[in-house]
Amino acid sequence: MTQDLFRADSYLQRCSAQVLAVSDIGVVLDRTVFYPLGGGQAGDAGQLLLDDGSVLTVADTRKAKDAEGRPTADILHVPAPGQQALLARLRPGTAVTAQIDWPRRLRLMRFHTTTHLLCHLVAQPVDGCSITPDYARLDFHMTDPLDKDALTQGIAALVAAAHPVAVGAISDAELDANPALVKSMSVSPPRGSGVVRTIRIGDQDLIDLQPCGGTHVTNTAEIGAVVVTKLEKKSAMTRRVVLGFA
Repeated sequence: MTQDLFRADSYLQRCSAQVLAVSDIGVVLDRTVFYPLGGGQAGDAGQLLLDDGSVLTVADTRKAKDAEGRPTADILHVPAPGQQALLARLRPGTAVTAQIDWPRRLRLMRFHTTTHLLCHLVAQPVDGCSITPDYARLDFHMTDPLDKDALTQGIAALVAAAHPVAVGAISDAELDANPALVKSMSVSPPRGSGVVRTIRIGDQDLIDLQPCGGTHVTNTAEIGAVVVTKLEKKSAMTRRVVLGFA
């Protein structure tokens, strides 16, 4: 089981670790700062640094799967092509330093936090999302038209207000008693441990509160200039909002 250090601190850029398992498709570590693809957010890229100075480039991060294809508690660091010789040198117990591509992760954090601001500005259920280093999108289950400039101005105001962003937790029972906290129709909150991780934006003025396992900045001011680049009518009941950096 991989200890997911990024859950408690999204700003950790590296950590020491040991190899638990290795295969042709990737490396499992005992602990990591790499976020695996999930909840609409892309997996991290970066490097695994070996004691002898060798560097294994990680192109993607995924949740490992069991023999029946079900996700496990292990996190798989997927190497870039052409590194089979270096991959073959790794063994269980090999010491490495796991180091994420920090500029790429920070873009993901900024976009992911902005999608939570959009949930405040567009108070409708979400039925799809994608958060990449280059753009993000949310699909809202709604029929009313949206205004591109108004949404961009709304995001800018929430960024300028410098609202704190905090990681919290609620119990499964508390979530069951407050189903409105779940904004997404397509991604289920991470359950199973009895405690569900939450993201809260705002202190006395609550901007957004919902279950989320992704990485975020700690203050909306860190988002910077993010704008709505496109609005699309994807279906009779779906309006897509696409975000980009200004």
